[in-house]
Amino acid sequence: MSVGHTAVTTPPAPGDPVISCDTPQDECGVRDVLDRLGDKWSVYVVVELAAGVRRFKELQRAVPGGISQRMLTLTVRRLERDGLVHRTVHPTIPPQVEYELTETGHSLTHLVKALADWSIAHRPAFTASRAAWDAAHPDSEIR
Repeated sequence: MSVGHTAVTTPPAPGDPVISCDTPQDECGVRDVLDRLGDKWSVYVVVELAAGVRRFKELQRAVPGGISQRMLTLTVRRLERDGLVHRTVHPTIPPQVEYELTETGHSLTHLVKALADWSIAHRPAFTASRAAWDAAHPDSEIR
């Protein structure tokens, strides 16, 4: 094995970054993913579509927080553009539109579940840390 290959398969030492990029411009593709999944609605749509095919109005009703028709349209189109969602238009009057996750979209659901599990497990620590920080910085606008 080459030295480079060994370095790639060797687990990082504690404190070493898990991800590193060759150049700051490279960003390892993380920016693309964060731009899509870091918005307010994309993860909700992915979670709802993980349960199966949804018609537009079903999806709109299922997404928590009351997503508008315009925002849902933008969100599913962006997810479709990124290859996470497949859109099917049935030639009926009015047209019936269905959305489903692609194979790539389904592979994302495992990561979303891991993030949700992590969030639930660490919620008490977040709450305690925020309360302590807020008490130590009562005049701060950060909330």
